[in-house]
Amino acid sequence: MVRRYEHKAVIEASGFYSYLRAFLEWGEVTALSKDTLRRREAALRRFVHWCDERDLQQPQEITKPILERYQRHLYYYRKSDGQPLTYGSQHVMLTPIKAFFKWLSKENHILYNPASELELPKKPKRLPKTILDIEAVETILNQPSIETVAGLRDRAIMELLYSTGIRRMELVHLSLFDIDARRSTLLVRSGKGRKDRFIPIGERALIWVEKYRHEARPDLVLGFDDGSLFLTDQGQPFRRNALTARIKRYIQQAGLDVQGACHLFRHAMATHMLENGADVRFIQAMLGHEDLNTTQIYTQVSIKKLAEIHAATHPAKMQRDQDREALLSMLDAESDDDDE
Repeated sequence: MVRRYEHKAVIEASGFYSYLRAFLEWGEVTALSKDTLRRREAALRRFVHWCDERDLQQPQEITKPILERYQRHLYYYRKSDGQPLTYGSQHVMLTPIKAFFKWLSKENHILYNPASELELPKKPKRLPKTILDIEAVETILNQPSIETVAGLRDRAIMELLYSTGIRRMELVHLSLFDIDARRSTLLVRSGKGRKDRFIPIGERALIWVEKYRHEARPDLVLGFDDGSLFLTDQGQPFRRNALTARIKRYIQQAGLDVQGACHLFRHAMATHMLENGADVRFIQAMLGHEDLNTTQIYTQVSIKKLAEIHAATHPAKMQRDQDREALLSMLDAESDDDDE
């Protein structure tokens, strides 16, 4: 803790600090999300601390070679467990620096933008590590004890996550008035990119949410009610880490050893709907993806269904095990000939 405060003191004493505060204030004025501002501040404080260790005290001292040197520092950096930063993490740490120097140049605090030609590492488009099948999802959903207030609430939360595929923070920010039971719709306010969207809720999830609203939520309101849909045992809106911990506990209770928590339901919803014939553009609208390419990753994770259809419908399929063995032997022989 002492080291953290020393780190903060070093930054606030440097010539960067006034510019950093003004840059973050500009982000607030232009309605950037709190998560974006938090990530920017963390990345820039890390960069300023690195600069201070090299006696670089002012933004005007920073050149493109210096930024490239910092980029190499991130590439070779090793965490406490000896692992390097992923390219995605490096990208997250460098993007705010590009935005910072672009703003400094625009506001005429520096003569030129040294980060304008800085090439960032490409963020890898990774497939989700775990896609829960329908049976696994149902097992998790059945873990909470619905005889208790907390259990009924948690069942409603997970049903809603699976039915709509909304993000963890989108669920945390839901209010009572964002659910339209008559139309079976949900209003996601200020989702990623600060965009609102209407999405449908499945009948089963809606029943659980309404049951929670009428039978459990009144018992969770302990003082001032700000209208948040889901409340903790202390009557407060959920924090994202607290929500993750609860969902993770149910996943472990279901006997599943997998990474992730809330986002697993989002991946499962998209994949299961795609496998059952939903158009990828509809899933794009459900997930709130601006770019269709982001959604199309789920066409890759549904390869199991594609393989089943291929095996059942392709005319050139093996009729007997002997045919399969004969073909494999022939291919092995061809491979040996190629090696020669």
